[in-house]
Amino acid sequence: MTELGSVAWPPAPIKTERLVLREPEARDRAALIELFASPEVGAYIGGPRPRDELERALPETPEGRPGLFVIELDGAMIGTIELNRRDAEHRSHVRPDAGEAELGYLFLPEAWGRGYAAEACAAALGWFADALPGEPVVLCTQTANDRSMRLAAKLGFTEVQRFEEWGAEQWFGVWSSVTQSG
Repeated sequence: MTELGSVAWPPAPIKTERLVLREPEARDRAALIELFASPEVGAYIGGPRPRDELERALPETPEGRPGLFVIELDGAMIGTIELNRRDAEHRSHVRPDAGEAELGYLFLPEAWGRGYAAEACAAALGWFADALPGEPVVLCTQTANDRSMRLAAKLGFTEVQRFEEWGAEQWFGVWSSVTQSG
């Protein structure tokens, strides 16, 4: 998130049954380049970025910023999760003043289909609910991205609307710790 308010960042690493959510480190650089250069990963987010561009642009120690978690399995990075504040220019807000938190995630293809995304996202949402109780989290994905649509449902996001953007139908949903516990 651009602004976390009174929430201390970075939090202590978050440990799940199989994963660790933590700040990026220098050892993650190669995996981050692989992640952003992957055609499979880029399929629903505008395509992969050129590897040589990433090699030049990504610092030796990837930048940690509030809301960005690296997902680690057995000591190796397998993906990232971000919780960012949506800009006021973005459509589909669920709060009149905008600025809601948005969940984003990217996982290396070899990590797909094993439940890691659900496990990591649930942990990040749990952390967020403890840090900022009652605040909603939104998620936007292309309806053609079946995996992301299934993950949104599994995590408890409910549809707010669908709309056309970037030449594809987009799905916009909301999650709240209040509705998850009540």
